[in-house]
Amino acid sequence: MILGPVSYLDCVVFCAFLTPQLIIHVGLLETVLVVLRCLPFLLFELPFTFVRERYFVEFHKQSPFVQKASPFEDFVIRCVRYAFANVPPDVGRVFFSKPVALPFLRFRMLRHGYIISPIHWHEYNDKRFKGIWVIKDPMIKPDICVFYVHGGGFSMGSAYFYLEFLLTWLSLLSDSGYQNPAIFALDYTLVPDASFPTQLEEAIAGYEHVLSTAQDPNRICVSGDSAGATIVLSLLLHLANIGRHLKKMDNTGVWRLAKPGMAIFISPWVTLVSEKHQNTTSDYLDAGNLHQYARQYAGEKISVNDPLLSPGDCRDISRWKKAIPSKGMFVVYGAEEVFAFEIADLVRFLGENGVKVRNKEEKGGIHAWPVACLFLSSSLDDRQKGLKSLVEEIRDNIP
Repeated sequence: MILGPVSYLDCVVFCAFLTPQLIIHVGLLETVLVVLRCLPFLLFELPFTFVRERYFVEFHKQSPFVQKASPFEDFVIRCVRYAFANVPPDVGRVFFSKPVALPFLRFRMLRHGYIISPIHWHEYNDKRFKGIWVIKDPMIKPDICVFYVHGGGFSMGSAYFYLEFLLTWLSLLSDSGYQNPAIFALDYTLVPDASFPTQLEEAIAGYEHVLSTAQDPNRICVSGDSAGATIVLSLLLHLANIGRHLKKMDNTGVWRLAKPGMAIFISPWVTLVSEKHQNTTSDYLDAGNLHQYARQYAGEKISVNDPLLSPGDCRDISRWKKAIPSKGMFVVYGAEEVFAFEIADLVRFLGENGVKVRNKEEKGGIHAWPVACLFLSSSLDDRQKGLKSLVEEIRDNIP
C-alpha cells in the first residue's frame, strides 16, 4: 500500500483532527496562546521569506535544501523549522500522537480508496513495552523482520505517526522478493513521563519479543531514525556490554538477546550534546532545543555524555566490534542537517577501525529526509527513493 503525497486538503483535515486534541491535552487557553504567538510568523514572516528567498534570491545564494526542494517541500519545512524552535514540546507531542495520527491515516487511506488497510497491522501491549506489528501474514513466521524505533527528540512522536511510513516500507520489502516481511515499531515512553534507562529497557524487551517471533536473529534488521536510532545504538552497546550477544538458545529453543543480522539508521542522533551541533539554513532542527531534550532524557542520575546514553561518546572500539551486527550497519543522513558532523565522525571512526559500516550522505539533504519525503515529495520516485535504498541494503545483506 503506497498512498499519494500529502495534499493541501490533507493538511486541512490534519488540523481538524489536531485542534480538539490540543484543547483536550493542552487546554483551550494554552492552545489559543500558541496560535496567537504563531500568527505573526504564519501571516507575515513565512510568506515574505518564502517568496523572497525562493524567487528573488539568486540560485547559488539559496540554501542547499531550497535549491533542490519543491515549493511545497520548502513551505512545509519552513513551518516545521519554526515549530521545532518555538512551539512547546507538550504541544508538539500532540501533533504526532495516536488520536491525531491514526484518524489522519484512515482519512488518507479512504481518500485513496481503502476502507480498511490492505496490509495487516495490530497493536501489541505487554507489561514491559508496547508497539505495533505490521506483517504481511500474521499466521506465518516472517522471513525478514525489522525492529524499528521512531524519532522525535525523545519527547515527541509515536509509532502511529510512522504507520504510513511502515506500511509503505513493508510493501517495498514484499515487492523486493520477501515472502512474509514484518516490522515491529516500538512505542516507547516519552520524556518527561520517564527518562533513561526506561526507553532502553523497553527497547530490550521489545527486541526480545521480536527475536521470539522471528526465531532467527540473522533475519532481523534493527533500525530507527533520530532519537530512535540513539535508542537502538544504545541497545546494541548494551548487548555487547553484558556479553549476551552470543547466538544461544534458552531451554525452549528460542533465541534470546542475540545480535541482529544488520542495522540501518536514518539521521541518527549519535552524540546527544555536542558543540559540533550547529543550526544550518537548510535543516529544521534547533541545536539548543535538542540539547534541552537530551538533558531531560538523561535525567538526574546519569551524565549526558555516558557512552551507553550517547553512543557517539563511546570510543571503545572493542565494544563497538562486539555490538555491530555481523552484516554491519548502514547509515543515511543529510549533508545539511545539524547532526551531520557527528554522524560522519562516528562512521569514519568505525570504518577506520575495521567495523562494517556503510553510509550515504545526501547532498543538500536535511534531517530524516527518507521519512519526510514520503509525505512531502510529489513524484512517486522521489517519495520512495529513501525507502528503496534501505530495502536494497536489507536485500543485499539478508537475502
